[in-house]
Amino acid sequence: MNGNGPGRSYRAGITSKEAHRIFSTEAKAEAWFVSRRWSDGIECPRCGSDNIQNPTKHRTMPYRCRPCQRYFSVRTDTPLADSNIPLSDWGLAIYYYSTCLKGMASMKLHRELGITQKSAWHMAHRIREMFDLETDVFEGPAEADETYIGGSEENRPLSKRSGKRGIFSKTPVAGVLDRASNMVKTKVVPGTDKRTLQGFVHSATDQSATVYTDEHLSYVGMRRNHESVRHSASEYVRGQAHTQGLDGFWSQVKRGMLGVHHWWSRRHLHRYMKEFEGRYNMRSMDTRDIMGLMVSNGVGKRLRYRDLVGSDWKMYGTQLPLMDVSERG
Repeated sequence: MNGNGPGRSYRAGITSKEAHRIFSTEAKAEAWFVSRRWSDGIECPRCGSDNIQNPTKHRTMPYRCRPCQRYFSVRTDTPLADSNIPLSDWGLAIYYYSTCLKGMASMKLHRELGITQKSAWHMAHRIREMFDLETDVFEGPAEADETYIGGSEENRPLSKRSGKRGIFSKTPVAGVLDRASNMVKTKVVPGTDKRTLQGFVHSATDQSATVYTDEHLSYVGMRRNHESVRHSASEYVRGQAHTQGLDGFWSQVKRGMLGVHHWWSRRHLHRYMKEFEGRYNMRSMDTRDIMGLMVSNGVGKRLRYRDLVGSDWKMYGTQLPLMDVSERG
């Protein structure tokens, strides 16, 4: 099938029925995770040796590295580490997040898997770690733009209003889209001054890249071939100069925030951005390949609950952690 069909119909997807068959038992789920993490054979996550004892008498660690004498499982050194949630549920959750283009709130995940909302919230953020891909420097041509994430000041309780209006009450996010690879990089930034925005663009693009932006003054004087369009004068496209591709990505992000989550806290905004960035960059791949890449990309990315909520973790106890508005039910 060619690539002209709607919704990237040339991609090979996985139906929900098929996903439930793949993860119908814990044994099938473990076999799937093992094949995605160790496609060339099981290796010790600590020393890399393939001299592995299997099975072992350990209750939860079916593998033992003979050289370093350490026990491990397919969860070791991944976001799944120290989780009591079955691998079959983890597999379904990865399927949900890889196929829901606008994301999924933890309340929905909690209802789908039959786990607590607190566990689903932690699980969702650990899956977002799997979306954090390391992309190469963009060779261009590239588009650069910034957007602002956050709710309107007038919608906040009086006790939480900052007194600022418009974009000043929101959090800025910078982005660069490479037209050659159609991939995007994002970063939550402290401001939209020249040093911050140009520093991000320089780190994301090659020196020879041509960068297209709007008329924002912070982009003037970049150490790149640079062209801009004047949105304030209703100029959106002039030849190759435009930011339409990146504007489309920002639209998808904001539809996910408003339609699914309703609100994102500044503390975890970078995690949501990595989720949307990763899903956007993998959108041309088959669903099986996306899920497999997420599993392999999660190696080395543990995320403990106390690290997720920071120094406030003790105050939560059995209470719900900080979460999005929609995730309170």
